[in-house]
Amino acid sequence: MELVGFLLPLIAALWWPFCRIMAMFSMAPAIGDGMVPIPVRALLALVLAFLMLPVTRAMPMPDPFSLAGIVAMFEQAVIGGVLGFALQFATSAISMLGFLASSQIGFSMAQMNDPVNGQQSDVISSLLALVAIFVFFAIDGHLVLASVLAQSFKAWPVGQGLGNLMLQTVALNVGWVFAAAMLLALPIVFSTMVVQIGFGFLNRVAPSLNLFSLGFSLVTIFGLLMLVQLVRFIPEHYIALTNQVLDMLQQQMRAAHG
Repeated sequence: MELVGFLLPLIAALWWPFCRIMAMFSMAPAIGDGMVPIPVRALLALVLAFLMLPVTRAMPMPDPFSLAGIVAMFEQAVIGGVLGFALQFATSAISMLGFLASSQIGFSMAQMNDPVNGQQSDVISSLLALVAIFVFFAIDGHLVLASVLAQSFKAWPVGQGLGNLMLQTVALNVGWVFAAAMLLALPIVFSTMVVQIGFGFLNRVAPSLNLFSLGFSLVTIFGLLMLVQLVRFIPEHYIALTNQVLDMLQQQMRAAHG
């Protein structure tokens, strides 16, 4: 009976952080990809829930078997999912850059099976997504996830409801993902557009030439050359986008904690 009396409060204290951490891992970059099995994510979430006990043990925990406990469980899942979704913004911008580059170069017509996301994608999007994963771990993104989790429990304790301002801010910041991807893709879009306009004028001068096949090859070559020049700056842009997301989350946490 003494063992049961010791384990029940411990399980209750671990359950709420586990729900938030598991939801965050399901949406977070790299860790939330399909190549990471769900049991591995669950084990990592359980380990982090143990590590978060010094932060969460002083919080009033609702009864897990009550209606308030069920509502608190959904609240933790929503908060964790929103945090992971916000941290996914930088990776989504890089993946969208790959899609825009493939559409301009002409590689979007060739699709390949993507085992990471469980769907078909073009080769450039898969390559840039892999670069984003490398940069994520190179800048200790996994440690950033743990730091954001610890601060989130101080800003939004268990059973204190959702941060409506956080939900609205994260939703409104989805737009800059498209803007950031478009700004990164502008060199490729501009270079391919110049080549296509030039071949349009050339077709007016020499209409007998088969400029369609020749123009397609040159557009691909120019697009790849611009992509080679652009890949060198992707880590720097990824770090800048991640810092912008972290600043947004820090502002929301300060507002909720203050």
